[in-house]
Amino acid sequence: MIAIQLCCRSLSIHSHHLHSLPAGPFSSFRFSLSSLSRVVTKKSAQNANRENPVLLNYLINTLDFPKSKALAVSNRYPWVKNVEKAESVVDFFKSIGFTDAQIQSAVRNVPQILLADVEKTLKPKIQLLQELGITGSDLGRLISTKAIILTRSVEKILKPCIEVLDKVLINGTDNGDWFRVLRRCDWVVHKSPHLRLIPNISYLESIGIVESQLSSLLKRQPHLFALPESELKKLVAKLIDIGFSTDSRMLVHGLHTLGCISHESFSRKLLLLQSSGFSINECMEMFRRAPSLFRSSEEKIRLGLVFFLETMKLKKSTLVQHPTLLMFSMEDRVIPRYEVIQLIKSKKLAKKEPSFYYVMCLSEHVFLEKYILRFTENAEELLMAYKGHILDLGED
Repeated sequence: MIAIQLCCRSLSIHSHHLHSLPAGPFSSFRFSLSSLSRVVTKKSAQNANRENPVLLNYLINTLDFPKSKALAVSNRYPWVKNVEKAESVVDFFKSIGFTDAQIQSAVRNVPQILLADVEKTLKPKIQLLQELGITGSDLGRLISTKAIILTRSVEKILKPCIEVLDKVLINGTDNGDWFRVLRRCDWVVHKSPHLRLIPNISYLESIGIVESQLSSLLKRQPHLFALPESELKKLVAKLIDIGFSTDSRMLVHGLHTLGCISHESFSRKLLLLQSSGFSINECMEMFRRAPSLFRSSEEKIRLGLVFFLETMKLKKSTLVQHPTLLMFSMEDRVIPRYEVIQLIKSKKLAKKEPSFYYVMCLSEHVFLEKYILRFTENAEELLMAYKGHILDLGED
């Protein structure tokens, strides 16, 4: 009875409803269903009152929105009585080369841009992006997924952030770097640069990540620049604990890796290496020597471990010293070159067996010259061993 009274009070239902219920163990359940039905009916009526048929029809008929998506957007703006602004926005986007799909995606992600003033709000921001070298199809691709940029203030946010970041990028407007940075993380232009960008850049420079390294980090992991400074410092502290030094040029690569994989992913790859017999110290040594190894998939690392340790019988110490071996493509480089070297050994074509790591590091052209083409009598057989994709060299 207490539960029913509480339910009545929360739904503003008068107590006389309780006395009208028939006796029995399911009376409270029937009451709950009845009350719920009235609440749902009332909510549906409220939603119906909020529906905006003008905007709804425009989204469906002009932008080809599914009805469910169109309803979700149009219900947010019940006060819109006509679609003049929406039409001018769509016309503007089309005039600068956006496809229908890109416009639809941009509006779906950030519906308020459909109600923006083209001259005062959109054009200045689009022109700013174009000045950064983001033009043509790249502009449409960027805005289709990062339309939130168009909601930031030009004077208070966008220009100050761009001014700070432009000093880090090298010729960013000429080589497409700005497009890559903003496509990967638009958060770098979401807030005043004094909140995160400037403090983070100063901190990174203080630990030796400067000039080209700083520029490279911004291009590859821009979200690191938008982190709270305390979070960035935690990542660096973890690298120091692992054994990186602030005067090592590998520090930035370690930061890149920790910045783009989860703690769980890092731990799973450590366990994978340990399951193949590497000690934790050896694993950390491999990470310090080749941080990017931990950005490889677990399956790629697993296949490499099986091939090098079981098929080739390579010593673990070789992989500890040269962990980049695990990063080479097994199909395109490791196995084909291994087959060639095995054939050379079996035919005793070379006086001295080369270091396999040395062989792996050679460019395609040098490898062909040094280990296939110079053995003229056996070149065809060596080419066959080097997998069929090399045979098309003879067609050039």
